[in-house]
Amino acid sequence: MRNPQPSSQTAPRPATVEELLALPNEQAAEIIDGLLVQKAAPSILHGQAQGWLLSVLLPAFHRRGGGAVPGGWWLAPEVEVELAPGQVYRPDIAGWRRERMPTLSSERPVRLRPDWVCEVLSRSNAHHDLVTKFRTYHRLGVPHYWTVDPETEVLTVYRWQEAGYLAVLTAARGETVRAEPFEAIAWNVGLLFGDEPE
Repeated sequence: MRNPQPSSQTAPRPATVEELLALPNEQAAEIIDGLLVQKAAPSILHGQAQGWLLSVLLPAFHRRGGGAVPGGWWLAPEVEVELAPGQVYRPDIAGWRRERMPTLSSERPVRLRPDWVCEVLSRSNAHHDLVTKFRTYHRLGVPHYWTVDPETEVLTVYRWQEAGYLAVLTAARGETVRAEPFEAIAWNVGLLFGDEPE
């Protein structure tokens, strides 16, 4: 039996956080499974969904709790989060409960696991968001994961369970939802896809 020939190709060296942070500010990127992956510029549909979701959630939740609004969260778009070695993601929106992060973190990347993540799907990133990152978010215990699909106009809400994420809500344009962990308010999913606020 012949001995196998050594491969002329070697596995690429894993990307480092320092390499990620050295990129120009306008060059959004992530480290996924040790590889530096550039994020494509968002489409107008992607930006619309991301912006409207923030406008729905920020007034009610991005504040201390008490009074007429639930509060209790820090919410931020496009923040680099180091979830594990070789996994530095830049979720479209991420949220941390203030009981776990009493003050805003100034570190980059943030090393505290989010309590909620939302990814807006696009053709360039859907595989990562629905497979690779989906599995990592679950493996590392992110309690709530949302995906927003501007093409099919669907919001999907997942809840962490030991066996895998459970889809607890799937809603389309025109439906009013109370979506965990933000079920304290009701809002119309159509806002994410261009509907006018009432």
